[in-house]
This record gives sequence, C-alpha cells and structure tokens, in this order.
Amino acid sequence: MGADSLFGPLDPAPDAGWTAAPPRMGFFTDTSVCIGCKACEVACKEWNAVPDDGFNLLGTSYDNTGGLSANSWRHVAFIEQDVLTQTGRPDINWLMMSNVCKHCTHAGCLDVCPTGALFRTEFGTVVVQEDVCNGCGYCIPACPYGVIDQREDDGRAWKCTMCYDRMGDGMTPACAQACPTQSIQYGELDELRTRADARVAALHADGDSRARLYGHDPQDGVGGDGAFFLLLDEPEVYGLPPDPVVATRDLPAMWRRAGVAGLAMAAAVVVSFLGGRA
Repeated sequence: MGADSLFGPLDPAPDAGWTAAPPRMGFFTDTSVCIGCKACEVACKEWNAVPDDGFNLLGTSYDNTGGLSANSWRHVAFIEQDVLTQTGRPDINWLMMSNVCKHCTHAGCLDVCPTGALFRTEFGTVVVQEDVCNGCGYCIPACPYGVIDQREDDGRAWKCTMCYDRMGDGMTPACAQACPTQSIQYGELDELRTRADARVAALHADGDSRARLYGHDPQDGVGGDGAFFLLLDEPEVYGLPPDPVVATRDLPAMWRRAGVAGLAMAAAVVVSFLGGRA
C-alpha cells in the first residue's frame, strides 16, 4: 500500500502551512555519470561549515567516509564489482553514487520531533534548526534511510539542508553547483522527474537494462522523495533500503482506531451507568 493511500495526497509545503509556496525543489542524482570525484562532498563541507570527519582508510574501497553522518551530508559511495567480460575474462566494474538526505514527502523525522527543530521549508525540503534541537535523537530511528545522525560533541541532529540559504537567494545548492558531470541535478521536482524518465528510457534504448529510478514513485512507502536517484543495480548494492517505509505511516489509522475504541468505551460506560440506575 502506497503512502498516498495511507495519508492522502500531499504537497509538502502547502500542507505545512506555506501559502503561495513556490514549486517543490529537489535533487535528481544520475549515478550513471558519477565519476567519484567527491567534489560534492567538499563543496557541501565548505559551504555549510561541516566539520572534517577524518581520513579513514576503510579497507574495502577507495571511499574514506563510509556513509552519511552528522559530519558527512553528502557521501560518494565506491562499489567495486567483480564481473566477467563477454570473452569470459574477469574484470572489475565500478558503481559510484553520491548519497544525500531524501527530503521525504512523508517525513517521519518531522512527525516525531518534539521541539519543532525539524521543519518543512517553502520549497518542500526538510531542515534541522540546530539552535532548537535538544538532542533527544527521536528523529534518528524515524528516518527509513538512516540519514540523520548526532554529533558526539554536542548531541544535536544534523543532515543535509539542500543549502536552504542558497535556495532562498535563487542559487543552486553547493553540491550540484560543484558537480562536474551533472550527476547531481537540482531544480523543480516535477521537471526533474520528467527528465529522469527520459534518461532511463535513453539508457534502455542504448541497451543498458539495469537503469532504474529510486525514490521517484509518489506511491512508495514515503510518498516519493525530494531527492531521488537513477541506479544501475539493485538498491541494496548501494546500501539503500529496497522498500523504505516512513516509520509513522500508520499513525492516522492508529488515531482513528483509538478514537473509535474511546467512543465505544464511553458508550459502554453510559450504558452500564443507565443500566445500573434502572
């Protein structure tokens, strides 16, 4: 069952109370043209003053950051695959992907935040206000992608803001601005989805049947993502959940059932009271 059938259709910014909101903005990351340069990681850190997370040789790839964290808001994965050529000789295939917060349509992190530190912007993105965050950590297990993380020194939650400050000035987020191959594309989400469909069709026409979109479907378990991807293998290969579901998806149904149960209990009490008086 898709998120829209659980929650009803949602346009995130107007639903959050923004009147005359601009078009929803987002990222389309085409992994088929990612060269693993990590320019996006560097640009993100420089613009947002994200702390250095060290240089750690993981022993499994050329990647030194390993995944998204409070100190890595963009992460470029290097996936090394052993393959056979058409002549049967062993070879190596590289998959590379710049991962980021998905800015979900139905964001569990927003649902569970008790302080309002997490909020929906007028562009439909999700941002953490570090001066409001109390470090409770509720948002971390609520994220189906494992994106949000806490910094050890202060305990607050941190993640990609899609460069909200740059967006407000009509500028492109730093990661997309720095990407030399246009693997990371920024723009109006509806236009990006159209562009992504055309890109997949072109790859299929060229004989690459592996190409698929991830986070593109508004009927998936999060109602579609504000940052979605073109992949060349199964999501699990990239460390992505194959069927992400927002942790709070059942809350509306639960509240309805609780309300019905409460009314039934109140009715039973009234009937019992009246019956006792009779």
